[in-house]
Amino acid sequence: MYATEEGNGKIETMNFYQSKCRQLAGTDYSEVTKNARKEYAKVQKLTKRQPYVRSKYFSKDKIFITIFWNHLVQKRKGEQIVRAKLLLAAFDMLRNTTYEPESLFEKGDALHRFYGKTADGIEFAVQVKHDLKTGRKDFMSVFPLKKNQTKKIRDKK
Repeated sequence: MYATEEGNGKIETMNFYQSKCRQLAGTDYSEVTKNARKEYAKVQKLTKRQPYVRSKYFSKDKIFITIFWNHLVQKRKGEQIVRAKLLLAAFDMLRNTTYEPESLFEKGDALHRFYGKTADGIEFAVQVKHDLKTGRKDFMSVFPLKKNQTKKIRDKK
């Protein structure tokens, strides 16, 4: 939890969810994607249709996770490895966080960005797209935060 100060003197906090999960093991593309696919398959086996996780923050609503793989394929290999390593921590955060996200609203959609920290100390962000018309929520992306991004988040608001 990091304290930030607004212009009116009110102190507000930006919370980082502390995940119990570490990064997935592996150093090369095939190892990491194999481990990430195993974790994805565990979630996928829980339903006959589209895989999802239930979120405490969204009152146990479903957050569908299929779009994440389409988004991940568009990245270069090195970026895919880094993001796939954070998948288990991202699932943990989506299921258990109750912290308020940073939200952007545009044309019937909202983009919620949650911040967290893995058990081994890596700070990361998870993005969830929320279609306000239908109420559907999709897990879009997970990525590690750089040092300067963390400082900006702490200084924000």
